[in-house]
Amino acid sequence: MFKKKYVFIFLMMVSFVNAQIYELGKVSKEELEEKTHPIESDAVAAVLYEKGSTRLEYSDSDGDFRLVTEIEVRIKIYKKEGYDWANKIVTFYTANNPKESVEFSKAVTYNLVDGQIEKTKIKNEGEFEEQINKFWSQKKIIMPNVKEGSVIEYKYIHYSPYKSNFPKWSFQSTIPVNYSKYTTVIPEYFVYNSSFRGYIFPKKEQRTQQKTLSITSKSRSGFHVSVTKVDYEKITFNEYITSFVSEKVPAIKDEEYVGNINNYISSVEHELATIKYPNSIPKNYSLTWDDVVKNIYDSDDFGSELKKNGYFEDDVTALLSGINSEEEKISIIFNYVKNRMNWNNYTGYNTNDGVRKAYKDKVGNVAEINLMLTAMLRFSGINANPVLVSTRSNGIAIFPNRTAYNYIIAAVEVKDDLVLLDATDKNAIENILPIRVLNWQGRLIRENGSSTEVDLMPKSNSKDIINVVATLDKDGKFVGKARDQYFDYNAFIYRYKYNNISKENHQEILEKRYSGIEINDYETVNDKLYKPVIESYSFFHNSISEIIGDKIYFSPFLYFTENQNPFKQEKREYPVDFIFPHQDKYSFTITIPQGYTVESFPQPLALGMNGNLASFKFNISVSGDKIQIISSLDINAAIIPQSQYEILKNFYAKVIEKQNEKVVLRKV
Repeated sequence: MFKKKYVFIFLMMVSFVNAQIYELGKVSKEELEEKTHPIESDAVAAVLYEKGSTRLEYSDSDGDFRLVTEIEVRIKIYKKEGYDWANKIVTFYTANNPKESVEFSKAVTYNLVDGQIEKTKIKNEGEFEEQINKFWSQKKIIMPNVKEGSVIEYKYIHYSPYKSNFPKWSFQSTIPVNYSKYTTVIPEYFVYNSSFRGYIFPKKEQRTQQKTLSITSKSRSGFHVSVTKVDYEKITFNEYITSFVSEKVPAIKDEEYVGNINNYISSVEHELATIKYPNSIPKNYSLTWDDVVKNIYDSDDFGSELKKNGYFEDDVTALLSGINSEEEKISIIFNYVKNRMNWNNYTGYNTNDGVRKAYKDKVGNVAEINLMLTAMLRFSGINANPVLVSTRSNGIAIFPNRTAYNYIIAAVEVKDDLVLLDATDKNAIENILPIRVLNWQGRLIRENGSSTEVDLMPKSNSKDIINVVATLDKDGKFVGKARDQYFDYNAFIYRYKYNNISKENHQEILEKRYSGIEINDYETVNDKLYKPVIESYSFFHNSISEIIGDKIYFSPFLYFTENQNPFKQEKREYPVDFIFPHQDKYSFTITIPQGYTVESFPQPLALGMNGNLASFKFNISVSGDKIQIISSLDINAAIIPQSQYEILKNFYAKVIEKQNEKVVLRKV
């Protein structure tokens, strides 16, 4: 018994040691046989391990240090929904010389076939490189022979001559990460500031080692006969090695009302602060937002393009003939650019082909379209300036850097207020920007080079006003008419979703949304962007009431009743992002059947959150055979901090509880 016990312990230790081998090519049968993740059984895939290192390496050819980042990854695929994890895209900067570059290697798919491990290496046709625009390229691999149960692994190296372009490392993902290690190797000549995001902090270890570098330099001398002299120099310096390790990192869950989930993923970023080579004066590289703005504004693809106006002068002069009102000028120019130009879906703060060509072709990227808009407004005497923006998908920058912004809009300064404009979207109007732009703060750049922060978040509530007149018969069936008015951002989203959908298809969408309803006479009024969208229809519904004995039960919110609280988690680690403040207002007039009387109904209720972040009002009255309900739910802030999550969750619980209380009719 004693021997058996210790043999078992020994085997378990061997198994554990084998499981901890984080090297490419060391895939085990146990990993391939695993059917589900041991901790998160619903995971479609998992990162078995991911190791990365970034070092500053001296290059004789460049005569300077460069950033070299090596990454190797092993991923387990559990379900078909996880197949996308078998593809990898790496984006790199190729606008100038020297350029960045990426090299993939050791890309292999492993499967278990008849009890044996089968390896399938990637072929040339599984690797692609393409130019995204004149600034960026990308390399992509598509792993071969991927199945449920496969394990894939690959390695790539990213070379960058830009020492300020230190990569961001994420320890967390939307799938579980069993092991993640990131190491930085930084010579004593460089100082980087590190910053962390997220709520899971890795273990950190630091050490120092000496490094000796042999530098070869060549010089030429002589007049008639050229002589090349080769010099060799050895330099010894300290390298600071820092390792960050996280294990058993849970998948980050994309909850309801989350903006860019990547803003909250556990990660580390590095900012170049100082470079001090031997016998030289230290050079400060820490950027301020003003530094970033100046660098962008001074570039040929931004400031120079903004100053061009010859290509549109005649057209704009004709457009504004006889127009003196500043408000009219803004509207005419904005609509002209918006209707003439077509966005090619490329973001960025630099022009690609230039504003002149974009104007001629009627197609451009976001910088070309909105710099053009700004230039036209200035030409007409309007105080307009570009605003740098980081889109929701680009995330929120921790510190100033060249990738902090990836978008431009225009702003007109009117008295003490700003009118924000984006001509890339046909449905946008003044101060109603595309949703992708609603991301905290932007930065306005004036002609004199100064800049200031701009709050991009909407302040007023976008309303959704619903009026329903319905009649209930003695069999529990509702027949009625509904009218829904969408204002501001609600109207913008409606147009974005449904402008290109037929009336019949939209009617089907509504019938699926409100299960059990039958809709007829569907109509919309959607002819002017500056007015609300109005949607109206007749309806029939026979499954929102319940007859028990001589009583009929139904919710006063009819088929608009919410049954589940969108906030289910006990604890929330990131803010609640509603995108924009909004009001949902309902008015119901319900006629009850003859021979019935109202026995009971929900009592009025008024709720509020601290700081007027949200409020809910519910009133009901009965007069003869008519029941009148008026209710409004107001969310008065686009973003509610996680510190208010418990209060918000309880607030919604009470709202939903009230919506599900029943009106009770009794036969008389």
